[in-house]
Amino acid sequence: MWEDLLKRRSGQLLAVMPEPDVDLLAETIVAFANADGGTIILGIDETGKSVGGIYPEEVESLLQDALRQCRPPLEAEYQQEEIAGGFVFYIRVPRSIELHSLADGRVLIRRLGENRPLSGEEIRHLAATKSSGDYESQTVAGAQRADFDEEVVAEFLQRWQEKQHRLWARSADELLMQIGALDDEGRPTVAGILLFGREPQAFLSQSGLVFVKFLGTEPRGEGGEAGYGRREDINGPLARVIQRTWAVIMEEMRTGAVVKGLERVEQTEYPPAAVREALVNAVAHRDYRLRGRRIEVRMFTDRMEIISPGGLPGYITLDNIVEEHFSRNPRIVGALYHWGYIEELGLGIDLMIEEMTAAGLPPPHFRAEPYLFSVTLYNRRERAPIAQWQRTMNERQMKALEYIRRYGRITNREYQVICPHVSPETLRLDLADLVDKGVLIKVGDKKGTYYILK
Repeated sequence: MWEDLLKRRSGQLLAVMPEPDVDLLAETIVAFANADGGTIILGIDETGKSVGGIYPEEVESLLQDALRQCRPPLEAEYQQEEIAGGFVFYIRVPRSIELHSLADGRVLIRRLGENRPLSGEEIRHLAATKSSGDYESQTVAGAQRADFDEEVVAEFLQRWQEKQHRLWARSADELLMQIGALDDEGRPTVAGILLFGREPQAFLSQSGLVFVKFLGTEPRGEGGEAGYGRREDINGPLARVIQRTWAVIMEEMRTGAVVKGLERVEQTEYPPAAVREALVNAVAHRDYRLRGRRIEVRMFTDRMEIISPGGLPGYITLDNIVEEHFSRNPRIVGALYHWGYIEELGLGIDLMIEEMTAAGLPPPHFRAEPYLFSVTLYNRRERAPIAQWQRTMNERQMKALEYIRRYGRITNREYQVICPHVSPETLRLDLADLVDKGVLIKVGDKKGTYYILK
């Protein structure tokens, strides 16, 4: 069991804690409860080696001491397994619909592999989201287990086993309960109907998607008439919505070719990975409480817009959207992760930016309103001008920009390779200066940091 968990490494849903530390344990429990929930592995290091000397009686006392620091009270359960060299313990922390803090007043959130304290404004935003309840876990009036599509359930079970690298030995319904698609009494939840319903729109009419391809750069033609050349209403469970929408987009995207070396390489109008991330994010993170509007994909001659009902969730803003992660629908997100539509939680925005800039396209444009979030991808391939900055740049910075122009991005390590005789701190300041001047955008954090042209 621990081998499968460790393959994911510490991150958004997993924390590895080799040694008992009551304060760190309390912080991690609060951070998980305020985010998507998660699992804390105690007693082994990141390589899976047992640290030994930790026993069940000690862990029970440790967990209770940590929980006493949580406000309001939290529940967490643990399991143990005996391995070579000692014991390993799994502490499971569910996502909470309440906002939790530590006894000293700090409110933390899980941010990839870290427990990050929130500011006052972030706490207010998160509290507002928490107070709206956990809509996807509510049962659906009139829905029954028989309303699930057995083919879709079987497909998910197969994908789950492939992702977990192990067989599911119990019934399919027990797995559906575990992921929140069924409640404890076997009744379909909102997440369950959206993920597995034969006709989800019969219960949640807002859950489909509308694809429209327009003939120009505006929704209307020159005479004011409807200006679209194709419209598709796409319904069904979420996996099918993603699959069918993707097929339509690929049919409508223009393709061309570029020559790299001696090879002719096909090039689509937009990088497929960026489109895929924008589509999956819209499906996974929309606010399904909002009725009267579905997800929209609009293709114009110069851009593609993916519009999702519902503003940014939790404490996420346009300023921190690249670095932070918060799921409005953790059960749906978790299911799409096991389905293979989400590669790694929290990295979708980074991938969109990276793919667009690597293709020589402008970074995605994000727009957030109280009841709407949209991503716009532009298809004009051009590089940001560099010559205008040369008068205020040193020679090292000019090398960095030439590198980015050629490869789409640069990391601190790559900068050190092209400037080997300069201290890492000087190079870091070079890149920070270009960010301050508005030439570069910093993406990611710590070891995962890289820079792209703004």
